[in-house]
Amino acid sequence: QVQLVESGGGLVQAGESLRLSCAASRSIGLNFMGWHRQPPGKVRELVATITSGSSTNYADSVKGRFTISRDNAKNTVYLQMNSLKPEDTAVYYCYGNWQSAGGYWGQGTQVTVSS
Repeated sequence: QVQLVESGGGLVQAGESLRLSCAASRSIGLNFMGWHRQPPGKVRELVATITSGSSTNYADSVKGRFTISRDNAKNTVYLQMNSLKPEDTAVYYCYGNWQSAGGYWGQGTQVTVSS
């Protein structure tokens, strides 16, 4: 069993920044971690991922504005979100996948961007 604890959501105005954090209870055997989001009334979508080798991947809608990073010593993944737009409003979920343990989701954190 792996636990993911997210923090950092909130209410901001368009153009401002937020940083989300996701602390994992396990690091051994990590394949990748990432962030997904679910806008109101829409399906959950991938935002960004980072592998154990620190390769990153981003949705086209966030490229150039969001940055995913890892702190291995803290077993924590971050999502730095700059130049936020109202369409970034969503519940953001951390996800991780581990060898022999499978995939796990965090509880979600709300990000609201006002225009």
